[in-house]
Amino acid sequence: MKLPAIYPILDSESLERRGLSVTAAAASVLEGGAGILQIRHKAHWSRAFFADACDIARLCREAGADLVVNDRADFAIMLEAGLHLGQDDLAPRDARRIAGPDRIVGYSSHNLAQLAAAGGEPVDYVALGPIFATGSKRDPDPVVGVEELRRLRPLTEKPLVAIGGITLENAAEVLRAGADSVAVIAGLFPENATAHSMRVRMEEWVRVGRGEKL
Repeated sequence: MKLPAIYPILDSESLERRGLSVTAAAASVLEGGAGILQIRHKAHWSRAFFADACDIARLCREAGADLVVNDRADFAIMLEAGLHLGQDDLAPRDARRIAGPDRIVGYSSHNLAQLAAAGGEPVDYVALGPIFATGSKRDPDPVVGVEELRRLRPLTEKPLVAIGGITLENAAEVLRAGADSVAVIAGLFPENATAHSMRVRMEEWVRVGRGEKL
């Protein structure tokens, strides 16, 4: 698959801290030009949250963007969405048996051994990180760094998503180091973020992904 250069991830906990709904945030980044969108929800999937996720799936279909669900193969299937797996989630081969051959499946890696192993898994893309220090994840793995990203890039032929601490200022450097796409979480939020300012920020990210200067 060909990934968009910018891969926004909507973390429900981060949105809640800012008083923003996940549906409004999704609408904003899609209006800003996102071609892919991941929902990351580590809490209980309540009926209310599933209803929000259904709304986001509809918004993605209308925008022609891919939706990906973090961790949960069951909800990904119900939403007709892709699935992103971490190292402690369902094994990719087992997830593929459930998800079927046509669903997008991504897989996280954090070091040389994991990235090399991911190359043999039935996944469509591999994420590597954290590239920089990040506050968007509890108990993050050790920082990989840009030079290690450049060194490890030849280990997989799959599309590679760099994640962790990526900002408007350092994204171009990460893309030059070999990443096909950069995942953005905290970088989606301007100071005192609103739905409008998130759309404007996403437009800035799209320009960065095109190699334009802000």
